[in-house]
Amino acid sequence: MRRAGQVVREVLELVRSRVQPGATTFDLEKTAQERLDQLSVKAAFKGYHGFPCVLCTSVNSEVVHGIPSPKRVLKEGDIVSVDFGVVVDGYYGDAAITVPVGKVNADAERLLKVTEASLHAGIAAVRPGATLGDVGAAVQGVVEREGFSVVRDFVGHGIGSQMHEEPQVPNFGQAGRGMKLRPGMVIAIEPMVNAGKPEVVVLDDGWTAVAKDGSMSAHFEHTVAVTATGSRILTE
Repeated sequence: MRRAGQVVREVLELVRSRVQPGATTFDLEKTAQERLDQLSVKAAFKGYHGFPCVLCTSVNSEVVHGIPSPKRVLKEGDIVSVDFGVVVDGYYGDAAITVPVGKVNADAERLLKVTEASLHAGIAAVRPGATLGDVGAAVQGVVEREGFSVVRDFVGHGIGSQMHEEPQVPNFGQAGRGMKLRPGMVIAIEPMVNAGKPEVVVLDDGWTAVAKDGSMSAHFEHTVAVTATGSRILTE
């Protein structure tokens, strides 16, 4: 899974380098697909329940599962979430980043900073004997202290020989509640954070989820293994 995680990270960093005003989300898709072809690695998302692309690209108020399009041109001040996964030797890796397009305003900058910080707070809570509630509460605490809201319609997940496995990993919860973590488990922790309210709606394409109030949304994700001594991020 570490090998899969390293491919995910390499491709995400390559895509990050191509995010600029005037690029389309399909330009990002082509960048990712070309690198996968060079590596002879299979994307996790393309064909998954009929999803058409290797990347999910979600811009501004889009929360998750945005479909790359040659018509979607990135503009200065936008933010774009890029979610990406692969399967290597039968095991999956999955991660997401949200990238500013050129110079963004202070509110967008703070949203990105807080969302990424909430991911790392969740990861810091991972250790044998901790609970999923500990992880969710850690994420939620960081987000809500800053006046943002955690999306509740979508959650993180177990990951291994399947893309999505049990357990579900909410980005909210009560410390001490829920399944206990034990060495050998691997989970994808992925806060989706709205600047406004947490409610989302899915667009007519059947995939793209957007903040119902039109507020900006950010998404960061790592695949994290529970080890005997704590945790190991497989996608850093």
